[in-house]
Amino acid sequence: MVREKVIVSTRTLQWKCVESRGDSNSLYYGRFILSPLMKGQADTIGIAVRRALLGEIEGTCITRAKSEKIPHEYSTIIGIQESVHEILMNLKEIVLRSNLYGISGASICVKGPRYVTAQDIILPPSVQIVDNTQHIANLTEPINLYIELQIERDRGYRIKTTNNSQDGSYPMRRCIHACSKCKP
Repeated sequence: MVREKVIVSTRTLQWKCVESRGDSNSLYYGRFILSPLMKGQADTIGIAVRRALLGEIEGTCITRAKSEKIPHEYSTIIGIQESVHEILMNLKEIVLRSNLYGISGASICVKGPRYVTAQDIILPPSVQIVDNTQHIANLTEPINLYIELQIERDRGYRIKTTNNSQDGSYPMRRCIHACSKCKP
């Protein structure tokens, strides 16, 4: 049996923020240095810190969408340029802000032809949209688009596998804090 010599560091770890900035209304960046570390420690610490931070970040997002006209998530609707799946992905990208915890409702009710953006979402007073220009869909014909939305404020990451669109609603798996790096 081969024995390896294990080196133990007696130096204390030092944690330092070297850069921090807000790139936009919904995107923040920070760079930190933690040293000295031995081989393999950086990955272990990095994964643990990432999971701990993601579990504690609070946020508000759209967690479910429902429309009567949609037969399934991968269908297309005549008069709408995007597929249902693309519309759901666009809704998933909308960054919301709220000060109340729990579930609330919202809706989109528009008549085409027109370009539908986040500004067209009818929200409860406790919820705000960070970027009203966020694209949702492009209605190319004179049709009505009505989508009921469920908005939730909570913390962490959640994967819900409740009913698979049997009632015409589609759950959206995502970080509750709307982080673009965490989408499955």
